[in-house]
Amino acid sequence: MIRAFDLNLRKKSVERRAIFLLFIFEFLSLSLSMIYNIETLTKSDFITYVLILLATVSSTLIIGKISSTSSILLMIVNMLFSIGVAIIYRLDPGLGKRQLNYYLVGLVVFFLTYFILKKIHIWHKLNKFYVGISIFLFAITLVFGSYIGGAKNWIILGPISIQPSEFIKVPLAFFIASFYTHYYEYTKMPFGKYYMNFIIYIFIGFLFLQKDLGTALIFFGTMILSQFVYDKDRKLILINMILMIMGSIVAYFLFGHVRIRVATWKDPWSDIDVTGYQITQALFAMASGGLFGSGIGLGRPDFVPVAESDFIFPAICEEMGVFMGIAVILLFMILVYRAIKISLIQKDRFYSILAFCIGILFALQTFIILGGVMQIIPLTGVTLPFISQGGSSMVAGFILLAVLQYAGEEIKYGVEEDEER
Repeated sequence: MIRAFDLNLRKKSVERRAIFLLFIFEFLSLSLSMIYNIETLTKSDFITYVLILLATVSSTLIIGKISSTSSILLMIVNMLFSIGVAIIYRLDPGLGKRQLNYYLVGLVVFFLTYFILKKIHIWHKLNKFYVGISIFLFAITLVFGSYIGGAKNWIILGPISIQPSEFIKVPLAFFIASFYTHYYEYTKMPFGKYYMNFIIYIFIGFLFLQKDLGTALIFFGTMILSQFVYDKDRKLILINMILMIMGSIVAYFLFGHVRIRVATWKDPWSDIDVTGYQITQALFAMASGGLFGSGIGLGRPDFVPVAESDFIFPAICEEMGVFMGIAVILLFMILVYRAIKISLIQKDRFYSILAFCIGILFALQTFIILGGVMQIIPLTGVTLPFISQGGSSMVAGFILLAVLQYAGEEIKYGVEEDEER
């Protein structure tokens, strides 16, 4: 008993130090951004700056008090956010202010989602709801959506732009978890074991119509990896992989911008002033930063088109150094590791699968965008979670993070239901 008490005290001491280091890290990153824009700094900017610092520390302390699990997930995301907002604020103060506001909205949504999950315990039964809300969001995007960056995946409402495909990742994870929680019930139905495949192919069909192939790849990858872990039918996995390859070939011949991206990936230097300009400038930026970077405001990340969103990683490497780029990758690896660990220790089957799916969603999205900007794979237009500029990605990411935080707890009612199943 004394040993357990000592371990608990030691754990709390480590968490306090981690929160202190987080505060210092956030303070330094935001201060550098503000100092760079000191000439245009207003009173409201300073107030927002103080609010963000308070929100970062207080939210980490609060989740540590109300949750039975560690606050490490929120600390990781807060560090990722602070790195991203420092670069965004340096590139464009207006976008930086908006990103700070998105972060505050994301925090509110994080706690709302967490408390809703604590109060309502029927999520594993709402399979049809997840399908319905997803198809609804896809349908309104097709009808009312606007083309930005070659894909029809934005709904513009005055000054507000919403990307529904970012929010559809939430019901996608819940849908897969619900399907495999009741897998044996589905297998008793005619063609029941193909139900998940059929639904997700419908989702991917909508994404093809919207030309949002980056998100389609994330959906496909999440389905295949979840099947690899939870499905006994290995032939089905092989068939899906073949269909994914065939779909990629069809997309190559069907969409001109895909052919351009593949050609640019193969040889961006052949047309460095036009199609290869963005990727080559990104490579120059990462190379010029060196190990420790040029310093905030001393590089030229503005030479890279869309540096605040899709290409924020080269901007980080240029002004903060390759070491900071490695730190970003490591933070995402820890986030995914924690998600997989939660999946392994969670006794409730639904939340175990849900944690795995969320970890895979973060992993795939991070790999796809980082692989694209570093010329490892052809570029696709997805955001770097919690770092890239954008409200839809930020809020949807915080919803998934709240679900992951709750899934890390010991869900007693879930153990009983799992035994009944």
